[in-house]
Amino acid sequence: MEIQPIKTEQDYEAALGAVEELWDAKENTTEGDRLEILMTLVDAYEAVHHPIYPPDPVAAIEFHMDQNELGRADLEKYIGTRARVSEVLNRRRGLSIEMIRNMHEGLGIPLESLIARSKEAKAS
Repeated sequence: MEIQPIKTEQDYEAALGAVEELWDAKENTTEGDRLEILMTLVDAYEAVHHPIYPPDPVAAIEFHMDQNELGRADLEKYIGTRARVSEVLNRRRGLSIEMIRNMHEGLGIPLESLIARSKEAKAS
């Protein structure tokens, strides 16, 4: 495959195939350089045509809870009362700036995830 810009899904698929063929190429070789260029092209195409968005805030919180074996009660010191935690996790109430700060600083949840819009909000 001659290296060329990736403009279509067919170009993208062909580039992925070439990347797969070159995957074990050693650095500082012709094949390694070719792999590096193809990876740059694929990355640029994916950034525009196949972006990966951060999870919505509730999904990020639930993931963090699952990974760290936390329950709803553990969120009360970051969000507020048991009722407030329930409202947030059931998507009936958004996060306040203070809640976002508390969870970022106290739990280490990335700000990007806590301020992202839900998929429903993005669609409207």
